[in-house]
Amino acid sequence: MRSTISFTVVDIDRFKKQLLQWGQQFEHAVWLDSNGHNDRYGSFDALLAADAQTWITASAKGGFAQLHTYRSKVNDWIFGYLTYDLKNDLEAITSANFDGLQFPDLYFFQPKRLISIKGNKVFFRYLQYMKNEIASDFKTISHLDFSRASEINKMNPPNPIKIKLRIFKEEYFKRVEKILAHIHRGDIYEVNFCQEFYAENTVIDEVKTYEKLNSISGAPFATFVKMQDNYLLCASPERYLKKTKQYVLSQPIKGTAKRSKDNTQDEKIRAKLEADIKERTENIMIVDLVRHDLSKSAIKGSVKVNELCKIYSYKQVHQMVSTVSAMVPSAKDPVEIISETFPMGSMTGAPKLSAMKIIESLESFKRGLYSGTVGYFSPEGDFDFNVVIRSILYNAATKYVSFSVGSAITAMASPEREYEECLLKAKAMREVLENG
Repeated sequence: MRSTISFTVVDIDRFKKQLLQWGQQFEHAVWLDSNGHNDRYGSFDALLAADAQTWITASAKGGFAQLHTYRSKVNDWIFGYLTYDLKNDLEAITSANFDGLQFPDLYFFQPKRLISIKGNKVFFRYLQYMKNEIASDFKTISHLDFSRASEINKMNPPNPIKIKLRIFKEEYFKRVEKILAHIHRGDIYEVNFCQEFYAENTVIDEVKTYEKLNSISGAPFATFVKMQDNYLLCASPERYLKKTKQYVLSQPIKGTAKRSKDNTQDEKIRAKLEADIKERTENIMIVDLVRHDLSKSAIKGSVKVNELCKIYSYKQVHQMVSTVSAMVPSAKDPVEIISETFPMGSMTGAPKLSAMKIIESLESFKRGLYSGTVGYFSPEGDFDFNVVIRSILYNAATKYVSFSVGSAITAMASPEREYEECLLKAKAMREVLENG
């Protein structure tokens, strides 16, 4: 049981910064921020879940069963992540590539403190035995001076960060050519191929780095995750899967174009993306895959495409987004719905199993949380999860920082164009890290 008390805040933008900073005192924290995007499907503008009452970590094999048991036992809000490698729990495949981050494959916790923002209202939902702490926490957060330099900068002035590539341009081209050979042979017709950028022996200010990334991107599914020494700083524009009662929807992205500061030129870029046959083909392929995945859980005949290849514009890029929805039986287990659609089609390819096998054979790193998902389950069994892209991952214990990017390879792909798309997607993360 939880006690709920609400407050009205005049300067909500300032309060959001204070809330994120205040959450850093806890070993477990998840921050979700829509950055003001008017998402018709959204439940809140921002949210902090912090201070674990209970938690679970698991390896990929058997991970979904353990999550099902944990969610059922707790019967409360839980927040956390699923790495891409939970695919190994669903198919006879493995993840044997290099893993510099060493995150657990699955991590969820039940927060003692749950604070959400909607408009200028702030809702504190604390476990019942902590209800007397709500008023004092609100006062502490409201008076927090977040402008002071963080302790990490005082104690460990950061060295310049030098980003390395796991594979170089020529090797990338060779591997894309191998993927194209698979496509021409009929093994697959689309695959999302990714590469890692990384730095070793690196110390970063996690909150400051996240805030810089978020200010550049302003993405609708931005996320800051702290699980002890493991951090995710995420500026994701993509929703993986949301469930509200019996209604489930997915919003895959395929298709990216750089924005222009000139309004006339920017509109031309937007129109060109919307009409681009290659990008539309990629998007429609993934829509078909999502429709198929949702049909495993859906009431017969309820799967539909609400939006097809619609262009959404963000600070740095235009994106081609589709929305697919379905109705599921009221008794359908929410963890099972996720397992039947995981990993998300936009980060794998089609056919999904063949694409995942090729990904494992040709990529140079273990994806881990990159192209996995972060989100929550409510006590009623509703959920909302993003796609972990446009993200910086950091292991503070080993001082290893990483970000990865990818693109969809189809029969019409050229290695040069795909490489340029990857560099565009990597730009914000690289700028944030290298420029401090």
